[in-house]
Amino acid sequence: MKNIAVRVLLLISLVIQCIIAQALATPKYYDFVLKESNFTRLCNTKSMLTVNGSFPGPTIYVNTGDTIYVNVHNEGNYGFTIHWHGVMQPRNPWSDGPEYITQCPVDPGTYFTYQVEFTTEEGTLWWHAHSDWTRSSIHGAIVIKPAPGKTYPFPEPDGEEVIVFSSWYNKDVNSMVDYILKTGTDKSLISNAYTINGQPGDFKECSKESTIRMKFEYGKTYLLRLVNAVMNRDLFFMIAGHNLTVVGWDAGYVKPVTTDYIFISTGQTLDILVTANQKPGEYYMIATPYYDAVGTDFDNSTASAIFQYTGNYTQKAPYFPVFVPDYADMASARAFVERLRSLASEEHPIEVPMEVDTRIFITVSANLNPCPNDSCAGPDGYRVLASLNNISFVNPAIDILEAYYRNISGIYKTDFPDIPPVFFNFTADDLTTSNYTHTEQATKVKVLNYNESVEIIFQGTNVIYGGEDHPMHLHGFKFYLIGSGVGIYKNDTSTLSYNLVDPPRANTIVVPKNGWATVRFRADNPGVWLMHCHFERHFSWGMDTVFIVKNGDTADTSVMGPPANMPPCKYTPLLHYVFNSTEDELANI
Repeated sequence: MKNIAVRVLLLISLVIQCIIAQALATPKYYDFVLKESNFTRLCNTKSMLTVNGSFPGPTIYVNTGDTIYVNVHNEGNYGFTIHWHGVMQPRNPWSDGPEYITQCPVDPGTYFTYQVEFTTEEGTLWWHAHSDWTRSSIHGAIVIKPAPGKTYPFPEPDGEEVIVFSSWYNKDVNSMVDYILKTGTDKSLISNAYTINGQPGDFKECSKESTIRMKFEYGKTYLLRLVNAVMNRDLFFMIAGHNLTVVGWDAGYVKPVTTDYIFISTGQTLDILVTANQKPGEYYMIATPYYDAVGTDFDNSTASAIFQYTGNYTQKAPYFPVFVPDYADMASARAFVERLRSLASEEHPIEVPMEVDTRIFITVSANLNPCPNDSCAGPDGYRVLASLNNISFVNPAIDILEAYYRNISGIYKTDFPDIPPVFFNFTADDLTTSNYTHTEQATKVKVLNYNESVEIIFQGTNVIYGGEDHPMHLHGFKFYLIGSGVGIYKNDTSTLSYNLVDPPRANTIVVPKNGWATVRFRADNPGVWLMHCHFERHFSWGMDTVFIVKNGDTADTSVMGPPANMPPCKYTPLLHYVFNSTEDELANI
């Protein structure tokens, strides 16, 4: 009888393993339909591009190890692409998505199928459009649960919620951006509100009736998955009366950090645990901006939702957080980031490169370039730009991946510099003369050998009083944030603060205002990969570059071949046209 029971258990175990294996081997399919949809916010109704008629767009649910295929149908009026933010896409840059870097736009009336492979990512990521500013309304969350048979490195939560922070604009975003880029103005498009899951909340006009309410049961613990999809702002977030425990950052686990607020930069994701352990009632969940620049306007509004206990109780108004950081509270922002550490456990190890093959020192700057007859709308008739190592990136006429893969010459140059053209007092207050402000407009990339270890030191500058923090995002990789600080990086002292034991690993890190940040990664993903500031206005102005990682020695360490239906390159990108046109031609745009 005992032997029969053992055999039955073995048979059940085998069946379960087969089911799991089949589930892992079966790809999942999603359909994204891009189309114009009407939305009303802030007493204003407008039509905007969305995916499947929702804002934010649909959440994708997967497990680590899954491969999904997303059929993207463009029924809108703009060409666009989709980027799977934080998904490393090993050997498959063809599905990474950035416009004119790895593909050309999916034209109206056509479709393209993205293959998205989740290898080691676990936690929360997101997807978004990667064409002009279309991501303002085209974005959504990605929930990546542990592979079947695996568990979280913390107790299983009783429930979970996805929280997406977005920007709301009363006007048509793309028409405004076209004007800004054509005229060179520094009047960046300012949002009218921030939203939580698409709604501004109680503190904005015509919004109270639609405020998001999330229900929680007393005594239970919930996993909140936060996505900052805001266009140009970092955020503080807090829940009145409740502590938050951070357990994940950019789809990787961190040592638990308990706090009464969190700081999340645009492009980043956080996983936090919260226990409903307060007096049953209603408590505000608040998102407020962090803004450390000077001299320009910004959206200083507050987005809100309600953390609502189940059950019966009486209450005149939701409780408001006791502590809300000021919009320029740099100390609170830095204090939060400095507490983050990788889990660095046996189940979730890290591999920080200890030796460096290639070291790159990159200045991050705002710039001004002259226009013919001072005809631009920026300060003194100049054009506002942004740069890395004084190179303001210009999108080419065809995508770089296509040119690289097919060995098409004349599309880009491979001389992106490892150091800036000149060293100076990067954080001084008088960097307004042309020797500091002018930048070269070019399409330059950095070529890396397969598997070499790379260190990047980002140095913020105060050129044209443009110092502010910069969320730098790298496609195709996650890098280790081994150190950061305020002021100018110094070889002899800054390295003393490096953390090589358990540094946090992310796809988007913040370079502090007039400060520095050092990251390391191993170039083990062959292909063409974009790196850029995730403030959309800086990215639009040229604060980006591209890494080309060469193939390794085997097929498994080489770029895959392109899919059969890659969108063709039909149109010249706007900035390429602007920077290569005469004044008369520009007047007719």
